[in-house]
Amino acid sequence: MKKFSRFFWFCSGAHQSILDRTPTETHKYIGIGGTVFFTGLLASLSAGYALYTVFQTFWAAVFFGLIWGLMIFNLDRFIVSSMRKRNNAWAEWKMAIPRLVFAVLLAIVISKPLELKIFEREINRVLDEQKTEMIAQSKEGLKAGFKEIDELAAKQDSLKSEVAAAAQYRDKLQQEYDYERFGTKTDGTSGIVGLGSNAKKKEAQLDAAQKELDALRASHQIRIDTLDAQIRILMAARQAEFEKQQPTIANFDGMAARIDALSVLTGRSEAMKWANLMIMLLFVAVETAPIFVKLVSPRGPYDDLLDLAERKVSVYANEQTVKLQRTSEKRLKEFEPELTFAQQ
Repeated sequence: MKKFSRFFWFCSGAHQSILDRTPTETHKYIGIGGTVFFTGLLASLSAGYALYTVFQTFWAAVFFGLIWGLMIFNLDRFIVSSMRKRNNAWAEWKMAIPRLVFAVLLAIVISKPLELKIFEREINRVLDEQKTEMIAQSKEGLKAGFKEIDELAAKQDSLKSEVAAAAQYRDKLQQEYDYERFGTKTDGTSGIVGLGSNAKKKEAQLDAAQKELDALRASHQIRIDTLDAQIRILMAARQAEFEKQQPTIANFDGMAARIDALSVLTGRSEAMKWANLMIMLLFVAVETAPIFVKLVSPRGPYDDLLDLAERKVSVYANEQTVKLQRTSEKRLKEFEPELTFAQQ
């Protein structure tokens, strides 16, 4: 138990030799040291998670997370240990304000990665939505970048339409020829059964239309096949370009993307917004707690003994300064006759 107490005294930045002489102050500094220690621990976990999303390597995240945690621990320890209890409340607050601002900034930095971890499932859902949207945008962008495909497809459709129109005309002549042979009365047929002069005329028109259709199909099919080959080449190039972009989209889950997704979540949901704010305020409270404890707690015997120790050092320094000055003056007086004789 004694070792834990001394460890937390160390974390609080207090002088252990003085705390040994002030047993009524030990619990206060154990509490302050514990807060500083666990803040550094949370900072280490927070940075470890954040760096894991960057490096995707466990040991690198652990190593840099520990360095970050030790740095935050050292900063918190310095902030708390540099605050001194005076008899002037306004002077204490003036001294505490910049430290409080710095502590709030540290709390926000520490809390953000842990917020990302807490809302990880919701953030992943938003990232999936964003990835789907990015894929759609990628396809639209590539479609705009390969306009030749649409132009070639339009030409292909135009050729097919010409063949279809010729086939439709041939079918119309085939129907009129059939009506003429079987005696079906219409505006274009005589209504007489048999292969008369009208039937032979329509047969000649049908044969001519069939030959024209066959020639058109043969010539257009070559052009259609050529266009189809060009379209396949361009579509293969577009697909290759799309596949190049897929790893970037698939890996869209880094630190910045997750922070942006968290911002989207808090913008969508009022409950998420308040939950996010409460978590951040909790870390702010933890980070600033040691400073407020120092501010609101009364001046105790530890502060008196600390002032006494500093006063002893100050008095000793003054004494040594005076001794040194008098020694110097005495030596100058001893050398004055010699200097006067040398000048004569």
